[in-house]
Amino acid sequence: MNTLYGNVENSILEKAKQIKLLVCDVDGVFSDGRIYLGNDGEELKAFHTKDGFGIKALGASGVAVAIITGRNSAIVANRMSALNVEHIIQGQEDKLPALTELTKQLTINISEVAYIGDDVPDLACIQAVGLGICVADGHPAVLNGADHITYTNGGFGAVREVCDLIMQSQGTLAYAKGASV
Repeated sequence: MNTLYGNVENSILEKAKQIKLLVCDVDGVFSDGRIYLGNDGEELKAFHTKDGFGIKALGASGVAVAIITGRNSAIVANRMSALNVEHIIQGQEDKLPALTELTKQLTINISEVAYIGDDVPDLACIQAVGLGICVADGHPAVLNGADHITYTNGGFGAVREVCDLIMQSQGTLAYAKGASV
């Protein structure tokens, strides 16, 4: 089927219809994977407003959103809070136990979860969920292990692409509204 970003197999759209929770990695997914460090130790990351709008629209459509990331960062906590992401899990090098615990807390079946990642630490989650997604510029092992690969690179709207895919499959994309953040 043709989506806003290109052709997607019908089986992917069928999986996307069942999604109740989108879980995202951060570095390499919400950002382009680069970390800018200043002379005084300050850390900077770039986030795309398209992704921000997608997350807010997806949440408003009734799909819960979470992040699970291996690093701890105040920048990430602030950005996700601004996007109304309720489930912010940081400092998790082994992400699958955190994902499993989150699905138990939310009483969501793992088959009703989409996970988007870019690198080897995300692979177990990508393979465990109902819809495992890798960004276009992800690690080759993750590209090979994912159900779906975005058309867009991490940090440049890949999260928005996934949000749009889920909303399109669930018939809620036309109702997306709000402001880019």
